[in-house]
Amino acid sequence: MTAIGSTSSMAKPLLRATGVVLLTAMAFLLPRLLGGTSIAYSTLTTIAIFAVMCYGVDIVLSYLGEVSLGHTLFWAAGGYAAANLSVKYELNGWATAIAAIAICIAAATFLGAVTLRTREFVFSLVTYAAAVVAYEIAFNWDAIGGSDGVVGISALMLPFGFATYSGGTQEDLWPIAFILLLLTLIFIARFRRSRLGITALMVQMNPALATSLGIDQQKVRLAVFVISAPVTGLAGWLYAYQRAYVGPDMFETYFLVMMLTAVVLVGRRILLGPLIGVGILITQQNLLSLGGDWNKIILGSVLAVVLIFWPTGLVGLFSRFGKNATSAVREAANKFK
Repeated sequence: MTAIGSTSSMAKPLLRATGVVLLTAMAFLLPRLLGGTSIAYSTLTTIAIFAVMCYGVDIVLSYLGEVSLGHTLFWAAGGYAAANLSVKYELNGWATAIAAIAICIAAATFLGAVTLRTREFVFSLVTYAAAVVAYEIAFNWDAIGGSDGVVGISALMLPFGFATYSGGTQEDLWPIAFILLLLTLIFIARFRRSRLGITALMVQMNPALATSLGIDQQKVRLAVFVISAPVTGLAGWLYAYQRAYVGPDMFETYFLVMMLTAVVLVGRRILLGPLIGVGILITQQNLLSLGGDWNKIILGSVLAVVLIFWPTGLVGLFSRFGKNATSAVREAANKFK
């Protein structure tokens, strides 16, 4: 019995790993399964990029309990780093990605040190004000593009020593977007189980207990905020190469509302939540589009409805329906006893 139990316990992780590998392979081949058209590749690449964008906000919202309205700053910073460094200095994708990460970390360290002394709506207002200031700088500073932005961004070039990968088409960008999404999911999964992730959750849920254990709440909050910035920044970095243009429109509230809606739509602290949320929202905009302004209205309305009526997201809603259905079945069964 012991040998059988040991074999069974060893088989479960193997089966789980096999299932993850198969699902990952199917996800990578999804554009081909959908016909292999340029639209399929473009749509799924956008979903992957926007999902990565949202995971930065998810870290702050889910583990600090704060609503950051300034993550469009990091999203745009990644895009501007890619655009300016590739166009003006002809740097490859690795160099522009490293620059985007460094700029986002520096900006988040400064902004976090200032704002994380505040809480709740004050934090939200200050981060939003920072994004507004950054927008005005980007709009008026001709050295980084000004109101016209930066056009003519060349194809993403990633040298590997023996060869160089070029992301000149949507089909070529899909593997990069998929790998970036996959690495982000692995990072988020490890963060959730890390000491920092667990400590951050304690600081949010029970700050008095965290203080009694000698935890420096300000340092924990700053660390979480800083690591969230390059996640969103790398999404902006790849988005710049996808559309070959970067401008002040990257600060638009559309991206901010997309981040917040995708995070809360399915439910917080769910690994695939932001990805599923983005998939639902982008699918609506592509297949059931009512036009640019109407899509923004729908996006904002979904955010408001979820926050007001289903604060726990679709997972909480389905759970409630499941409990109600179970109770109804039990009551019906009791009547026939």
